[in-house]
Amino acid sequence: MPDTVKIVLIAIGACIGLLLSVLIIYLLVIIISSLFVNKNKIYDKHSRYYRALLNSFSGFAKWVLGVRMHVTGMDKFAEAIPQGRRFLIVQNHRSNFDPILTWLVLKKHDVAFISKEKNMHIPFFGRIIRRCCFMSIDRENAREALKTIIKGAELIRDDQVSIGIYPEGTRNKAYTGLLPFHNGVFKIAQLAKVPIVITTIYGTENVSKNYLRRHTDVYMDITGVISAEDVAKMSTKDIAAIAEKQMLEQLDIRDAQANESSVGIIS
Repeated sequence: MPDTVKIVLIAIGACIGLLLSVLIIYLLVIIISSLFVNKNKIYDKHSRYYRALLNSFSGFAKWVLGVRMHVTGMDKFAEAIPQGRRFLIVQNHRSNFDPILTWLVLKKHDVAFISKEKNMHIPFFGRIIRRCCFMSIDRENAREALKTIIKGAELIRDDQVSIGIYPEGTRNKAYTGLLPFHNGVFKIAQLAKVPIVITTIYGTENVSKNYLRRHTDVYMDITGVISAEDVAKMSTKDIAAIAEKQMLEQLDIRDAQANESSVGIIS
């Protein structure tokens, strides 16, 4: 084997070894850091350190999974939400990747999602999101659910995080339309006196199917913002009706575009 080829192979091997070493060290940092989080505590203060870990790991996962994000409506968002202003973000729910990609898009705004309890017990990851002020909600227990709603409003008022919710309450595995809304979650914005950012996410259900085969295009659309003043005047039922209407219209647009693409591929 020529010396030049040997040198190239050694260099490639060294680079791969270095990258693997960095990855192992990084994963060890995440694992060790997570052990300092109390898995049973609801945190009042947001941690910049754990948020940085969360965003970096999520960004790496997005790259590995081959996700390409397409975001629309950021002009509406920037106009209605000044830098540093807290808000409640609502979105349809189709995949476990929905919140991950959403908090990456809005990573400057420290969005903490209200999620089901089981997500808080995912090894290592569950502790990190808990330390970033993510909370669980028990929809079967009205009193406990109200406590979570009040706590979410407190976190916003204390300028710790913005809160993300899925009014459908669970993933829509039909991948079409919307499930019935739980209107009570909109009370968070009323208690915190903040605007509501209405968004849709489309295509996340394909990420796990496309992994290792091809990239996945995911679309996040900011359809509108209900001002804090309007939120205060409206009932949660009326807020839900506006959010549902905007979401359905945008999802219908995405469905039509997807159908047109499919027809184009077949023809």
